Amino acid sequence: MSYGVPAPDAAGQEAPVCPRHADRVSYVRCQRCGRPACAECQRPAAVGFQCVDCVREQAAATPTRKTAFGGVSRGDTPVVTYTLIGLCVVVFLLQLVIPGITRSFTYAPVFTAGIAGVIPAEPWRMLTAAFLHSQSSFLHIAFNMYALYILGKVLEPAMGRARFLALYLISAVGGSIGVLLLSGNPLQGVVGASGAVFGLFGALFIVQRKRGGDVRQIVVLIAINAVLGFVVPGIAWQAHLGGLVAGAACAAAIAYAPRGKRQARTQVLGLGGVVVLLALLTFVGVSRLPI
Repeated sequence: MSYGVPAPDAAGQEAPVCPRHADRVSYVRCQRCGRPACAECQRPAAVGFQCVDCVREQAAATPTRKTAFGGVSRGDTPVVTYTLIGLCVVVFLLQLVIPGITRSFTYAPVFTAGIAGVIPAEPWRMLTAAFLHSQSSFLHIAFNMYALYILGKVLEPAMGRARFLALYLISAVGGSIGVLLLSGNPLQGVVGASGAVFGLFGALFIVQRKRGGDVRQIVVLIAINAVLGFVVPGIAWQAHLGGLVAGAACAAAIAYAPRGKRQARTQVLGLGGVVVLLALLTFVGVSRLPI
């Protein structure tokens, strides 16, 4: 018998072989199409097995579940939220053991080392600072991560992972732009996820309004945290305000996009418009810096 040719069975008939692997004999057949399937091509089904081709065809024919605002529904587990919290915690631990990390990624409109403008020279600091936290107070990261968890487990399943991540990152940059435009001390460095978290507060307000829910509690929470920014020293209220406005704008672009085939495109254009506006505000802010 030559290799690859199935041997006849006891009845003298040619033994069934897997269509995907012609050298493998298989007496197990797909419950859907009836073709033989070797062990590598078998997939458990409700009854018996199905071949990989039928499983793939069935998955392609199954409609994709969508979230309330057009994102792909992947269950209620806020994976992006947990990932962001994990990144912040890991970076915070690295800050404790590698002091240079904080200085290398802190954001300030004007950097003190040589009075070089951070935004023109190192624009990524506008985002990386949102993953850093003050090393002198554990409460700083604890409060931000708790707020991120509470808000993320509500917003991420409603928006979808990609939209939620875009909202968070744009809000973080919006917080840095708030510092750029409103800070009276451009040499002062800022760190923390507060701008992004306030962006989530603003997004939750918009989402609740869109759903017709009660927003009074959200307004109270925003007001309390806003007041703390003026009362407690060392808190950059400018970042809170910038993140809040950016997050609300992103959420409006996502929540109020008309449903249908153009919903995703409209949302992308809306988020892109927010990014362009933030870029213009950055240009205006940089032109006013004492550098």
